[in-house]
Order: sequence, then structure tokens, then C-alpha cells
Amino acid sequence: MNLIELGYNPYIEKQWIAQSLTLYVPGRVVAEHRERYVVAIENGEVEAEITGNLRFTSRSREDFPGVGDWVALSLYDSGVSLIHAVVPRFSGISRQAPGQQGGIQLIAANVDYGLIVQAADRDFNINRIERYLTICHTAGVEPVLIFTKTDLLLPGLQEEMIRNVRTRLNIREILAVSNLTTEGYESLTAFLMKGKTYCLLGSSGAGKSTLVNNLTGKHLMKTSEISTSTGKGKHTTSHRELILLDNGAILIDNPGMREIGVTDASDGIEVTFDRIAGLAGDCRFKDCSHSGEAGCAVTRAVEQGLLDSNHYANYLRIQREKSYFETSQAERKRKEKMFGKILKQYNKMDVKGRDPKSMD
Repeated sequence: MNLIELGYNPYIEKQWIAQSLTLYVPGRVVAEHRERYVVAIENGEVEAEITGNLRFTSRSREDFPGVGDWVALSLYDSGVSLIHAVVPRFSGISRQAPGQQGGIQLIAANVDYGLIVQAADRDFNINRIERYLTICHTAGVEPVLIFTKTDLLLPGLQEEMIRNVRTRLNIREILAVSNLTTEGYESLTAFLMKGKTYCLLGSSGAGKSTLVNNLTGKHLMKTSEISTSTGKGKHTTSHRELILLDNGAILIDNPGMREIGVTDASDGIEVTFDRIAGLAGDCRFKDCSHSGEAGCAVTRAVEQGLLDSNHYANYLRIQREKSYFETSQAERKRKEKMFGKILKQYNKMDVKGRDPKSMD
């Protein structure tokens, strides 16, 4: 395995030189286990952890390495290698960090395509698809929708589902596969290109792990049945992992996500809800929120049946969520700044807690 097979490209090369990292060994993070990283390098893999300096200079957890990141390493024959720097990403798929107001969780770095996996039998939810589209568009990643478990559908229902999606959403590529019969895998494999990185996105039970196993021809990922008590998928993938396919494509698998909170997603929302963005130009007021103002072209289109009411309602939900996140993030930054000032003042004091300047 060489660096080009791992996705090393002219952008990464340019950043590597610009950041003066040529004295280090380049590697790509293929797995993370509680801040212990598995990093693929030329002809091998090493375990690594970040240096104290990288930890200290990171503004947030988002600055720590994630699966898909390129990093600068010092290698050691015995023990764990050290990560000195993270190469600036050309893309990063993120969501709101679960349980952390204003926090961001990196899902995968340096991704070219986001593969949004939906189980056709029970996981089909256009509102959820729109959320995944938004985080992909925010990251500058091309979204691709994959329906799995199509063998469980009645005849003609697959085509109807795809028509419904295309009626409501602007998405270029929609693929359908059966994990049981492998129908559709030929088209999917043809779509996966050598040297490109694809990130799997979807809820538990959508069929991501079986998809990985079928694409690799190996039993790499543990699979599980849908829970009969809740009707929801059970978590089978426990961590993010980068996998190199036989055709040279690079796949990042993720644990199932039940929460898909959007972050600072203004551009992503505009692309996902492009029809609403187009109508907004005809609103009476430039700062129209499309939530009941007079002369709103968006609400008028909904009333006239020209815009899907569910599409519009989901747009409002995601906009409210984005606004709440931005407020939470601003408050989080304010508290961190305040704590930083207190810590700086504390560091100036002597062992008895006195400010040396006040003693002059």
C-alpha cells in the first residue's frame, strides 16, 4: 500500500509543503480509539497519539485528528508513534456533538462523496435524507443516495420511492441495491472510483455494515438484525474506520447515527433547499424568515401547492436548529474566553495567590 492508494493527492502535497512538514512521515488516520489512532503509512500501519503541543494548541476537539485525516508523524521502533500536526482538510463532514451544546463532532475528513444509506423497507425518511444532504453540502461533499434491502419491497415500489425523492430533492445520483441478492452492486462498484474517498452515512440498521462486507467480499463488519421490540437498528459498527477496496476506492464506515444535528450550515441549507432559496428572491423583505411575514413568496408557494409542505416544514425545523446551535456556540465561546482570562490571571499569581504587580 502506498500513499497515492491511500488518497494522497496534489492538494495534500501542497499543504504538506506549505505547513513545513517535510521532516515528518506522512500517514492517514484509518481508525480512532479514545485518542489512540491507527495510522496507515507507506507499506504499513502504526499506532499513534497526539503530542502535548498539538493538544495545547488545538482550539477544540474538531482540531484533533479524525478518520480520513492526513497527519505528520514521528515513528518509533518500540512504543507508540507521535502525531505532530494535522494537514489542513479539503473537506470535513461534521454534526452537532451529541450532548454538548455548541460542540462539533467530526465524522470524517478529506471526503469526496457522502454515501447516504437508507433501508428501503423501514428506514425511508425524506426529512432525514434532507439532513444528511445538508451536512454534505455544508462540507462541500457530493451526496449520493443508496437504497438497501430492495429485495423486501413490493414490485414497483422502488421506482415510486425514487420518483418521490427526485420530486422533492435535487440529488444527482440515486442507487438501489439488495444486500441479499447483490442486485445493483455492479452499478455501485462502477461508481466507486480509485483514489476517491467515500463516507457511509446512515442510521443503525440501514445496512451499512452488510454493504461494506459485500463490497470487500470479506466479513469485516459485524452485522445485526433489526430489534423486534423497537423496530430500530442495533449499533453494529462501534467506531469509524477507513477501508481500502480492491478497486482502489477508499471507504469510511461510521456507527449508525440517530441524531444528525446540523451546525453552521447556511450554505448547506441553501443548496439542499434550493427551491426555497430561489423563491426567497421574490419575498417582499430581504430578511424574510419565511415563517409568516407578509409578502413571503415561499409561504405563498406552499399555500398554492407549488412547494411541498413537508419540505417547507423540515426547512423551518433545520433553520431553527441552526440558529439554536449558533447561539449555543457563541455562549460556549464566551465562557471559554472568560475561563481563559481567569486562567491567565491565575498563572500570573505567586504561590500564595497574590498578584506580584500589586506588591510593587
